[in-house]
Amino acid sequence: MSTDIDPADRHTVPTSYWRELDDGRIQCDVCPRACRLREGQRGLCFVRGRAGDRIVLTSYGRSSGFCVDPIEKKPLNHFLPGTPVLSFGTAGCNLACRFCQNWDISKSREIDTLADAASPEALARTAERLGCRSVAFTYNDPTIFIEYAADVADACRERGIRAVAVTAGYINPRPRRDFYRHMDAANVDLKAFTERFYEKVTFARLGVVLDTLEYLRHETDVWFEITTLLIPGHNDSDAEIDAETRWIAEHLGPDVPLHFTAFHPDFKMRDVPPTPPATLRRARRIALGNGLRYVYTGNVHDPDGGTTSCPGCGAAVVVRDWYVISRYDLTPDGLCVHCGHSIPGRYDGPAGNWGARRLPVRLAAR
Repeated sequence: MSTDIDPADRHTVPTSYWRELDDGRIQCDVCPRACRLREGQRGLCFVRGRAGDRIVLTSYGRSSGFCVDPIEKKPLNHFLPGTPVLSFGTAGCNLACRFCQNWDISKSREIDTLADAASPEALARTAERLGCRSVAFTYNDPTIFIEYAADVADACRERGIRAVAVTAGYINPRPRRDFYRHMDAANVDLKAFTERFYEKVTFARLGVVLDTLEYLRHETDVWFEITTLLIPGHNDSDAEIDAETRWIAEHLGPDVPLHFTAFHPDFKMRDVPPTPPATLRRARRIALGNGLRYVYTGNVHDPDGGTTSCPGCGAAVVVRDWYVISRYDLTPDGLCVHCGHSIPGRYDGPAGNWGARRLPVRLAAR
């Protein structure tokens, strides 16, 4: 564990989720890792550590970069469709996935990676100036910078801008409750559906993530969608996909959108081949067969897998080509124009036309 924390740094702020232990260490209680730290040590996430007799966050107001993306890239298909979202992350992560697709950010142990600085107010002003309907905490998990994410979300809400968490859902109950009070939407990365995969490949526990999903569904008004990255030979069997989608249908209901996305070799799993498109289509068939109504494929060109169909009349009400919406047959409040069936999600007007553009952004610090 690193020991280079400067408590006088302006990006280092005190936190609330920790406890003192009898042996003199302090335990961080944000996530189930429960890192037990001595003076100057950082947790596995890298950005939370001990300075004096408390746990501090060392990345408040610092980012690894900002970019305006389509909201569908998060991916969220039922949340303000077609609109731009201001995306940003920090450094570090509280999981240790061997297949991480953003490893240069999430596995970073260099604070200099955080080249951009922005106060919550500056970020909210920038999102408003660029016409973004929402901001997304992404690239790495906002669980580890919960204090910064919450302040940004509050500053954005004052300007009518929504907050989106892209997360692995690995968080303890008390900070989870506090965190999601500030969020409007989330995409939760359900990385697999076996404890073995979570233990061996992500060094985490499946049950914690399932608890987060049930919490979101039954105890909040946060709109959420689920993503599973299918990795050949690791989590893509018919049996595992069947078990996952049956669990979602039973515990969360048939209307939670599920995205199956394609893996590409990266980080410590470069010896695993890319996911064949046929695997994603197979997974989608299994999920639909188990009663899920909104199942999508990602990272591949698959028109059927990008289409939202109305359960009421069967019409294709939203047709997407990658991130571009080519047909939109919903009313401003999300009703099918053909039969009036309500498509679950968050809608407040016609679809946007941001398309597939990505716009890198530089922010002023204040």
